[in-house]
Parts: sequence; C-alpha cells; structure tokens
Amino acid sequence: MLRIAVIVGSTRPGRHGRQVAEWVLDRARNRPDAEFELIDVASFELPLLDEPLPPSRGHYEHKHTKAWAKAISAYDGYVIVTAEYNHSVPGALKNALDFLYAEWNNKSVGFVSYGSAGGTRAVEHLRTIAGELQMADVRAQVALPMATEFEQYTTFTPSPRAEEALRLLLEQVTAWAGALRVLRT
Repeated sequence: MLRIAVIVGSTRPGRHGRQVAEWVLDRARNRPDAEFELIDVASFELPLLDEPLPPSRGHYEHKHTKAWAKAISAYDGYVIVTAEYNHSVPGALKNALDFLYAEWNNKSVGFVSYGSAGGTRAVEHLRTIAGELQMADVRAQVALPMATEFEQYTTFTPSPRAEEALRLLLEQVTAWAGALRVLRT
C-alpha cells in the first residue's frame, strides 16, 4: 500500500494550514489506493538549517534532523499544504525542505495552497524546489483564496470547486507515487 504524507507547512500561530490539512486528510482517507497521514512541520521544531554537511551527502549530525529524515523517508508521496507569505513559501517550510535530500527523491508531490491569491505564487516557487529535490510535482493544484474559501477570512469552508480540485490532485499524487515506486527500490 502506498503511503502519502499530508504536510502542514506553516508554523505560524493562528495559521489556517491545520484546518486545510485536516480537510485534505479527511477526503484522502476515503481513498482505497493509499494510506494518508498528517505531518506537521511545527511538531519537529526544526531550527534554521544547522547541519554542517550538505543534505545531499546524507550524513546527519543532529537528532532533530534524523527524526525529520526518518519521518519523511517513510512516505511514497506528499501533499504539501502551504500558505503564501510575501508572494512565496513560508520560511519554516523552505527550511524543512532544505534539511533533507535523498528522502524526497523519486516521490510525487502535490500542493494545496491558500492566501490572498490562493497561494499560487508560493506553489510556483515550490515546484522549482521540488524539481531540485527530484520530486515529481503533479499538475493538479488546489488554490484556496482567503476571500472565497474562508468564512470571514478565518473558518475554512471549501467550495465544490475546491473539492473537485482536491479529488484530481489526490488521484495524480497517488498515481505518480505508484509509478515512481520502481525508482525507489
């Protein structure tokens, strides 16, 4: 059975990412083609990248890096839930991605984003990062504008359009995770 992690990328107090990730996880758990689990970057308390060697070397010195690597390596693909901060990726998410290398390789990734413009600019940057980490980013994306998908900009209330976009994204992430399995073995 494929294993897909739903990653909450924002660590900001009062973040909306947890609401969105719980929705993704709720919908994903109805699928028979993979097991889905939640990973919250905040729970790992990663400092700013503090490993002396580049992650591509695969030699981790710190316990927090080893724990993060163990968690991430267990999955065949990812759905990253991201906010958009200043037209880009939240710093905590970028830092978490930068800590590792091989653990991300040859795995699928899809993006669920939120923000004033639906988080689309953050995802543009994430697609470039994913390419460098040898992840296969899927075409489908869920973009959630704050004005239309969050009641009074606080309570997440997904529209039918968002539900359909998520369905397509989950199909693509699981299909690509399965197709890339041969490269991971």
